[in-house]
Amino acid sequence: MTPRESMIRALRREAPEGLVPHLELEYQLTAEEFGQQALSGHSLEGLTGAARDDALKSNAELWIRVAERFRWSVITGLHWLPHDDQCRSMELVRELSGDTYMLSAFLDPTYAIPSGEHMMEHTIFLTEHPDDAKAQSRESCAGQLRTARSLRDAGAEIVFMCADYCFNTGPFLSPTMFAEFVTPILTEFVSGLHELGMFAVKHTDGDIMPIAGQLVSSGADALHSLDPMAGVDVRRLAREVGDRICLIGNVDCSYLQEARTELIRESTLYALEYGGVDRGGYALASSNCIFRGVPQSSYDMMLRVRDEYGYPGVTRPVDGLEPPKPMGRR
Repeated sequence: MTPRESMIRALRREAPEGLVPHLELEYQLTAEEFGQQALSGHSLEGLTGAARDDALKSNAELWIRVAERFRWSVITGLHWLPHDDQCRSMELVRELSGDTYMLSAFLDPTYAIPSGEHMMEHTIFLTEHPDDAKAQSRESCAGQLRTARSLRDAGAEIVFMCADYCFNTGPFLSPTMFAEFVTPILTEFVSGLHELGMFAVKHTDGDIMPIAGQLVSSGADALHSLDPMAGVDVRRLAREVGDRICLIGNVDCSYLQEARTELIRESTLYALEYGGVDRGGYALASSNCIFRGVPQSSYDMMLRVRDEYGYPGVTRPVDGLEPPKPMGRR
């Protein structure tokens, strides 16, 4: 079974045949670990024609090396490029690696938490001009579905919707306002992606529990990142919604950043045991991404635990283990 096939099983809430699938939204250590900085839009400034295509091919080869080394099921990282370059890069990855990995797009037309300087303005817009706010969101949804279609035609199969909705203390919008301004558009976008034959993964950090039911009701195939720093417990989520949605994540990124070896082990074991390796519908990931500042040794530790215990039917030494507490709460 290829990594791509394993991920599709998880998205369909089926148990893995072999090692549980794994992915990261971003891996920001390519320069340190692979001797090559991954491309972003500004990296291509001034490059045209054959020179640009050579750069894109080298970048595609880099992301395949990353996926091979860490045994990812989904290649991410191409979303840092302009649209046309993303499309070309997907074609190159397919030429070089066939259907080994799923290819991803990053799109989301829903209202995220605004930046601090715009919070008041955004709140006033929603409360005083609700019809305009909804119309703007619907227009964004239609435009991003057109973009999704072109990315699908280039090879993308899975869309990560990365608008963040929640702080560690709960969602920015109340559940009632969320139901009015976000859930309908999220549901419409997910439905449109499904019509295109694409899988939909909803990412948001923070305490999602007050709106978890709405996120699941959108029809999304998976939920990421299951933020333990905000008190989100993958065991509770699996019990409450694991029969309706695939779960991705829950390995505490604060432990990874601080290189707390034993806590990384505990957090990874907990996620594997209770996320659903035996039941199915789970993919291992950190609770954010492998960002600059995370030691590679921390990520390697997480993956070693996966190698040892990430199989259905494997006994994991977690009897009586409670959710590891975030660094700031210990």
